Amino acid sequence: MRILVLGATGYVGSRLVPHLLEDGHEVLAASSSVPDPERFGWDPRVRALRCDVTDRTAVEAALKGVDAVVYLVHSLNRTDFTDRDRRGAEVVAAAVADSDVRRLVYLSGLVPDVPESELSEHITSRLEVERILLGTGVGAVALRAGVVLGAGSTSFEIVRQIATLFVVQPVPTWMRSSVQPVAVSDVLRAIVDALEDEAMSGAVDVGGPDVIAYPDLMGACSRGAGLTRLRVPAFLVPTTLVGLATALVTTAPFHTVTSLIESLHHDMVCRPGHTWVPRNGSPLVTLEEAVRRASDPSYDGPEAVLSSDPAWARPFPLLDVVPLPASTRAVARLALHRVAQLLDT
Repeated sequence: MRILVLGATGYVGSRLVPHLLEDGHEVLAASSSVPDPERFGWDPRVRALRCDVTDRTAVEAALKGVDAVVYLVHSLNRTDFTDRDRRGAEVVAAAVADSDVRRLVYLSGLVPDVPESELSEHITSRLEVERILLGTGVGAVALRAGVVLGAGSTSFEIVRQIATLFVVQPVPTWMRSSVQPVAVSDVLRAIVDALEDEAMSGAVDVGGPDVIAYPDLMGACSRGAGLTRLRVPAFLVPTTLVGLATALVTTAPFHTVTSLIESLHHDMVCRPGHTWVPRNGSPLVTLEEAVRRASDPSYDGPEAVLSSDPAWARPFPLLDVVPLPASTRAVARLALHRVAQLLDT
């Protein structure tokens, strides 16, 4: 199958490209700027091309001879992400409808079981893009995933950095909602299944085997780092304040952090009867195993950090060899990233 991956340089895309190649597919890796295969460690057989999803001409050119499309484009680090993502989805949907593409897979997010008026701007935007792409008339699947577990994953890194930074961790009482995280390895498997299984259609939830509360996810990250941390309830703390504080004490992009925090009020779990089950029957990766992989510097699978991941998500090698307490190392890492950000401006 000839597959076009839109958003190939992102966290999931950079790992999906070699995965598809290993499965025997022909892969076209596209991004808003031409990807550098050497930077991502991709096989020379990968064809890299520039494709801004808001440019109809560029999208039509990229779709020529393509059998399937994987849509991984998200603009959460921009203040205008809702408008930008809507425009991109509309352009791609129209171009796909006029092409010979047979399958379209979009990586969306889990949608809480609440009235749409109560959804965060982030989830509302994902749902809007999902509906646009599912309306193309081709075999389309929206895979709704929650927190993706793996070093370099934005949502995972935010939780992990907080879990290692503070010895005593205040947890707002409204963060007791449930979450069903999924290892990036399983996300890759779900995408491949959606591409190859024509019986899959519509919105399909993707989650791991563990349903836990956010404080328990923080605890798993602390244990993965070999640390003991105390979490205490914090009452009457507004979402906006938590978002601002989290953005200040983590290295992830500011707008991304504040947008994601808004989604923590609701349970983010899979719907019974609408959840992906691996076609090959192999078990899903557990939370503890995914965190272990992400924390093990010798591990080189999808959950490991890649040199192509954003600078804010990568460790500073010098800090790993200097004997420092975990919290001191976390503070030093944050300070170094802040300095690097200032130098880049």
